[in-house]
Amino acid sequence: MDIIANLALGFSTALTFQNIGLCLLGCLIGTLVGVLPGVGPIATITMLLPITFGIDPVGALIMLAGIYYGAQYGGSTTAILVNIPGEATAVVTTLDGHEMAKQGRAGTALGIAAIGSFFAGTVATLVIAAVAVPLTKLALLFGPAEYFSLMVMGLVFAVVLARGSVLKAIAMILGGLLLSTVGTDLETGEERMTFGYGPLADGIDFAILAMGIFGFAEVLRNLEVTEHRDVVRKAIGRLLPSLAELRQSAPSILRGTVIGGTLGILPGNGAVLGPFASYSLEKKIAKEPRRFGRGAIEGVAGPESANNAGAQTSFIPLLTLGIPPNAVMALMVGAMTIHGIVPGPQVMTRNPNMFWGMIASMWIGNLMLLIINLPLIGLWVKLLKVPYRLMFPAILIFSSIGVYSINNSPADVVFTAVFAIIGYGILKLGFEPAPLLLGYVLGKLMEENLRRALIISRGDLMTFVERPVSAVLLLIAVGLLVVAVLPSIRKSRDEVFTE
Repeated sequence: MDIIANLALGFSTALTFQNIGLCLLGCLIGTLVGVLPGVGPIATITMLLPITFGIDPVGALIMLAGIYYGAQYGGSTTAILVNIPGEATAVVTTLDGHEMAKQGRAGTALGIAAIGSFFAGTVATLVIAAVAVPLTKLALLFGPAEYFSLMVMGLVFAVVLARGSVLKAIAMILGGLLLSTVGTDLETGEERMTFGYGPLADGIDFAILAMGIFGFAEVLRNLEVTEHRDVVRKAIGRLLPSLAELRQSAPSILRGTVIGGTLGILPGNGAVLGPFASYSLEKKIAKEPRRFGRGAIEGVAGPESANNAGAQTSFIPLLTLGIPPNAVMALMVGAMTIHGIVPGPQVMTRNPNMFWGMIASMWIGNLMLLIINLPLIGLWVKLLKVPYRLMFPAILIFSSIGVYSINNSPADVVFTAVFAIIGYGILKLGFEPAPLLLGYVLGKLMEENLRRALIISRGDLMTFVERPVSAVLLLIAVGLLVVAVLPSIRKSRDEVFTE
């Protein structure tokens, strides 16, 4: 009954005129971002962060969440029609989705992707609502030592699930932790790593770092890519799948929802792994695996359900524990902090309207996406023809205005440009920037909890292994790290990511 009462509170918050409008705006921007390959949700959310300063926290977070799951929907449209995944999670959709489009079944592919995503999103929303209360109660039992160990485990997960070299991922996380220590130490009043430069005394602003490393760097990287868009010229066809096609896809949608929902909770690239795992499973259990890659509808239904379920369940660690499992959730933590909300289990008790309003808005957002996406397919196709050379200068100008408006400081724009060059260099050298942002966000929380734990234990480091839950979390972290660097496991991990 508690769930019903909580969801009722959530819907009463999410269904206000302003929040519905912001949810719709977020979904539309998210879909647009997903449709236009090159500007992902991370870059968009960072660029839009300054705009949310004037909006109340609930509406701002509802809009940012809408951008995230809207991008999952939009990414499939580009994957099916242009053979370019708008989002990393839509990569596998290109395999069968584009083949279906070439056979004149683009409408069916888009339809089943939208239906699968809606179903997965609805189930994931219910799962979040069901586990939120028990997980939050559990989180309230955690002390600083357990929180510190949990964050260590989260960072290790991010290393294991990051693409590319384990060493590079560790270097990125350490870089993020180092950046989080820049500024004035709140306990001693000493300046750390500021090199006597005044503007650094308050530390590095989250929005500036994220916008430089993700937003601007992504634009720079896309400028060097030659545009090639293989837009399907055949008719899109009917949008609603036939009854036989729905029956054929239903088990794949169910399996994709379970796989994506489970992997989405994992820190690191959990939500990205869901569609790949779902596609592999569908192909493995299919009676005729040869159909996959040639327009099998299950190859669209499963991965699309998985990616949306994963995008939603990745909110679970953020909302219940206050720990971001991936870069987008790290941005949400940044947005919460900017709006004066301390992420963590207390959010549910201190800001129940925001907590349940956000959960309810996810279902409303999914319904909006189902309704607005299919009729607007024609518009999205037209947008696919807009050349990047016209889009990127506009993005850079508006983002620079946004950065300047944070503190009315030209130095912030210069800092963002510096981080953009660093971010571009990181990408060119084959490093993944997401662990850096996670390290930065978790770094501050880790330091705070480390200090608290040491104060309580009077400086005894053994407190981290003497407390059972903390010891288990650290043991899992060490075990995962050891397994990840073992040569045989590392090789198979690399093979999985290559595939």
